[in-house]
Amino acid sequence: MKLISACLLGVNCRYDGTNRLQDEERLHAVEETLIPVCPEQLGGLGTPRAPMQIIGGRGADVVDGTARVVNADGEDVTAHLLKGADEVMKIAAFLGIREAIMKRDSPSCGSDEKLEGVTTALLRRKGIQVFTEEALQTHFT
Repeated sequence: MKLISACLLGVNCRYDGTNRLQDEERLHAVEETLIPVCPEQLGGLGTPRAPMQIIGGRGADVVDGTARVVNADGEDVTAHLLKGADEVMKIAAFLGIREAIMKRDSPSCGSDEKLEGVTTALLRRKGIQVFTEEALQTHFT
């Protein structure tokens, strides 16, 4: 089993109410069960919602309490992203998940070097290997 950002499976949970459905043929080629998660929704944020960004660091800094997440309306949504990351971690721990495919370029799921999100930072700290959606085309099929 692997965790996957729900938007990559076609769930309309992105900030703008859309999804980033990946190639369905590739998704079906993954030989393990994919468990969809949306940290923003698990943290109590609605869809659609104002875009947000990490201020003062990266996802790991938010987890450490030295950076925060603010949306385009100026609201501090750090607590929501931390709660969502914790809820995702509970799912991962319960299911014994060791790998996750998270949407790149997201303050919560961001899984690349450019933007490490809050959830990705927490998953990595707990020993879970995190990949971007590009791994669906190269690593898991």
